[in-house]
Amino acid sequence: MADPKQIEDKSAETPDELAGSEAPLLEHLVELRKRLIYSAIAIVVLMAFCFIFASTIYEWLLIPYKRSVPGANLIFTAPQELFFTYLNVALFGAIFLGFPFVASQIYMFVAPGLYKHERKAFIPYLVATPIFFLAGAALVYLVVLPMALHFFAGMQTDDIEMLTSVSEYLGLAMLLILAFGICFQLPVVLTLLAQIDLVNVELLKKGRRYAIVAIVTFAAFITPPDPISQLGLALPMYLLYELSILSVRMVERRRAAALAEQEAETSGSSSE
Repeated sequence: MADPKQIEDKSAETPDELAGSEAPLLEHLVELRKRLIYSAIAIVVLMAFCFIFASTIYEWLLIPYKRSVPGANLIFTAPQELFFTYLNVALFGAIFLGFPFVASQIYMFVAPGLYKHERKAFIPYLVATPIFFLAGAALVYLVVLPMALHFFAGMQTDDIEMLTSVSEYLGLAMLLILAFGICFQLPVVLTLLAQIDLVNVELLKKGRRYAIVAIVTFAAFITPPDPISQLGLALPMYLLYELSILSVRMVERRRAAALAEQEAETSGSSSE
């Protein structure tokens, strides 16, 4: 039978994976600046690329409007408005295409402070991030934006006609797409927090009522002042919150199973 003191000595001699990786605050700030510069360069390059295809991106963003308000045309009220609209469209395309790269830069900044098993656990969420972003964007493009446009167009009368500015429509469409894409990261963020023991199932269940208030408030703040857009964001976010609870429960079960297996191995080795 192994001596408990020998086991303790051996565990004490096991090197920490993060030993020697500690860095002063200045080095962390330098690393953060580098990641931000890389991200900014990628966005600028993608923006220049997307500006070449700005008219094509513009036509794609115009599809929900044409389907929801047949026969209506967009207008611009200033000579420079269409040009700056194309610039905004190019920036939108750059953010949309560059989101996975920015997420990878965040991972590269965080990774040195993680253990090996934590870095492996981080990778699936790195893959899930753009998937959830695309899901949020698709929900806006296919459901929320057409419903909102139907709502707005239905307010027309014989004396009042909706003449939509191209910059105002595209600003609304791009804001909703990016907002939904970012908000759909809720399960990823909460599951990652569960991986490092900052949240658990009980905490999320107890905070459900506060989460509902926060979600409704956030949806009212970030979306236009119409019930369609606000419900279109608040309802999916609440469903994603419930999905996060299920995901966190799975994390806790895997952690409990791994801990039980580790204890079984420890007890088996100590009995020898």
